[in-house]
Amino acid sequence: MAKGDRAAFEELYRRTSPWMAVRLRRRCIDEQIVAEVMQETYLAVWRAAGAFAGTAVGGTATGWLWTIAARRLVDAFRRRAHHAEPPQAAAPPDVAPAAEELALADTVGGDVGDALRCLAPELRQVLQAMVLDGLSVRETAVLLGLPEGTVKTRARRARIEMRRALA
Repeated sequence: MAKGDRAAFEELYRRTSPWMAVRLRRRCIDEQIVAEVMQETYLAVWRAAGAFAGTAVGGTATGWLWTIAARRLVDAFRRRAHHAEPPQAAAPPDVAPAAEELALADTVGGDVGDALRCLAPELRQVLQAMVLDGLSVRETAVLLGLPEGTVKTRARRARIEMRRALA
């Protein structure tokens, strides 16, 4: 892709776009925003393919792709917030667990997995956005539709509960 190979880009898109759409829809129910973020993400990836350092710095293509998409989603929420009410960021807590949550539960086992499962959903949501998705406090606040202070408080509570559970 870094050399302008369209076939390589098409292969990346074919392999990652279904996964990307599911992750974005989990965080945003507005299909228009999801489509916009997908387009902006893959355009950014095409333009910046040569800048991807890859495994030389311990990164993965999917991690790089998700980082771009998550930041584009936050940007889209910010743009929309100036014109209308921001869309709901996530599905209601009583919805069946997402595939990524089930995968996380399978990946993170033992005491850490048990501690994660015992966290309240609102704490787990903040911890996922900040730790797993690598978002800042501000980006997490925009993504979840919460004040920054609430995000900081929930992140602190989640860390305290994790420490307590793992002690």
